[in-house]
Amino acid sequence: MEPAHVTTLYLLCGKIAAGKSTLARRLAARPATLLISEDHWTSNLFFDDVHTIDDYGRLSARLRRAMGPHVVDILQHGLSVVLDFPANTVEYRTWMRSLINQAGAGHELHLLDIPDTICKQRLKERNAGDKHPFKVSEAEYDLFTSYFVPPGPAEDFHIVVHTA
Repeated sequence: MEPAHVTTLYLLCGKIAAGKSTLARRLAARPATLLISEDHWTSNLFFDDVHTIDDYGRLSARLRRAMGPHVVDILQHGLSVVLDFPANTVEYRTWMRSLINQAGAGHELHLLDIPDTICKQRLKERNAGDKHPFKVSEAEYDLFTSYFVPPGPAEDFHIVVHTA
């Protein structure tokens, strides 16, 4: 007998170029699972408006306010969601926890524990190609990374760790 489907919100935590979007696509290949990507929405709605980390923070908050009820609705209709938004700060994870609680869904927080040297090499390769909507300099990588806070036990997430 096949186990019952558990509606799940899949979350991703990791530095820039750690492999979050690649993992998100793999997770989204599971049955009855949708992928929602912050980079997709941000690049289509706000591409010309993101120039600083403050711009990103303001526009990302706007996107979260718009997407939150949509994600909860999808989960409540029995579809799992891979939320390819960075669960890299307590603030983001608090928002994500609110979605889990509102929807009454299960969750997995995938933590990509990848060294900076590997992330920076991947970033160089990514910047050289045309597949990613945003080019990120090493200085921008360092700035964004300075805000990175790995999840702690008090946050009570079911964490799946991925290493290089």
